[in-house]
Amino acid sequence: MSEQPHAHQHLSHRDIVKRLKRAEGHLRSIVCMIEDGRSCVDLAQQLHAVEKAVCQAKRTLIQDHIDHCLEHALTAASEQGERTALEDFKLITKYL
Repeated sequence: MSEQPHAHQHLSHRDIVKRLKRAEGHLRSIVCMIEDGRSCVDLAQQLHAVEKAVCQAKRTLIQDHIDHCLEHALTAASEQGERTALEDFKLITKYL
């Protein structure tokens, strides 16, 4: 991944990273479960848990973006007469 020229962090990012690292560990466990011949029901249950964790991380990230980045951009845009915040909002909603 390339690094953003103006990287930023929000309070929620720390929790999102924790959640994704947990999901990463679960994924490794699922691979081992498959290799060990565990039942499909067990696998499906674990995959569902990982899927929910990733979805929640995405939801938190998008909500944080709307609450902080977009709000800040809208304020700046209204002061400068720009429409970048709306374009930004349209882009992020593709991932909902």
